[in-house]
Amino acid sequence: MKTKLALENGSVFPGESFGASSEVTGEVVFNTSMTGYQEILSDPSYAGQIVTMTYPLIGNYGINLEDLESVKPQVAGFVVKEYFDYYSNFRATGSLGDWLEEHGIPGIQGIDTRMLTKMIREGGALRGVLSAVDLDDDRLVAKARRSPQMKGLDLTRQVTTAEPYRWDDIDRTPFALRPQARKDRNGRKWNVVAYDYGVKHNILRRLTSYGCSLNVVPSSWPAEKVLELDPDGIFLSNGPGDPAAVRYAIENLKKLIGRKPIFGICLGHQLLALALGGKTYKLKFGHRGANHPVKNLLTQEIEITSQNHGFAVDPESLDPSAIEMTHVNLNDNTNEGLRHRELPVFSVQYHPEASPGPHDSDYLFVRFLEMMEHQAVSVGSNAR
Repeated sequence: MKTKLALENGSVFPGESFGASSEVTGEVVFNTSMTGYQEILSDPSYAGQIVTMTYPLIGNYGINLEDLESVKPQVAGFVVKEYFDYYSNFRATGSLGDWLEEHGIPGIQGIDTRMLTKMIREGGALRGVLSAVDLDDDRLVAKARRSPQMKGLDLTRQVTTAEPYRWDDIDRTPFALRPQARKDRNGRKWNVVAYDYGVKHNILRRLTSYGCSLNVVPSSWPAEKVLELDPDGIFLSNGPGDPAAVRYAIENLKKLIGRKPIFGICLGHQLLALALGGKTYKLKFGHRGANHPVKNLLTQEIEITSQNHGFAVDPESLDPSAIEMTHVNLNDNTNEGLRHRELPVFSVQYHPEASPGPHDSDYLFVRFLEMMEHQAVSVGSNAR
């Protein structure tokens, strides 16, 4: 079936449909990963976006239900050079196209993804419409231009959990690679409250593998209710949209900073920076891929990281006497991490749980545990 991708700049890409035969609008972005398409498609941080894969052949290993980052695909639409319907993988339970169709997500194949990627790199992320319903070029371009801008858009409400829950997922990490679960001196697991701004399941799996007992709460959960759970630490997840638009989350974090150890990833990093008095800005085309080099300014070591974000923290907007920049992106020198100089608070822009290094960034989970251990010892000493 014929389908088209039209952009706000007037460009129209005709191609063949796979997945659902429908029409969607969204911000058109690209991801440079060679594998991991189902993790990308099910990552809630991609809500509202039409994702283009730069790797030319997609679909050859199908879909399995163990590697999903959420319960369903989260992207608005999917763009590839060549879709391969015949999958071959002993873990596969079905084809990529059937999975997308089941969840109403349209895809397009057969377009020049190199041209599209270059267009986005030179002109920035573009609003677009992907349609197998309406094939009129002028109407499609007009629809793309009327679609919402990502800047100023709060998408966390679309992807967060409706109610709090406990994460009891079985840790599937191979025993040989599983870290030693760390507990307090009474043998108790660490009680962590995780704010769900669009959390990836593997983050929760990784925290669990380190001995954390997780209570996952909605993005708007009041700070007072978080403190009622008496957590040892608070985790801030990844998520989609403009961080500056999530005002309720920023206000809640202001009430929690200094009360408990806090660790943030991706959107959580940006929200924490805003709560600390900083600013964020929209990147030209964002960082989306599995091979971004990041320098740890504390150790001078280089980490290969997985990333997915369209906004960044402005390091000049934060007070250097209180906040220390800990990581920097070696591709464009944008901020990739920060920590408070006195309080047990830190965050990173990239995804340590995605393991592209593969374990370059796993120390961040250890650092979070060490903060909770230190806090527990300090509270115990003060109580005595």
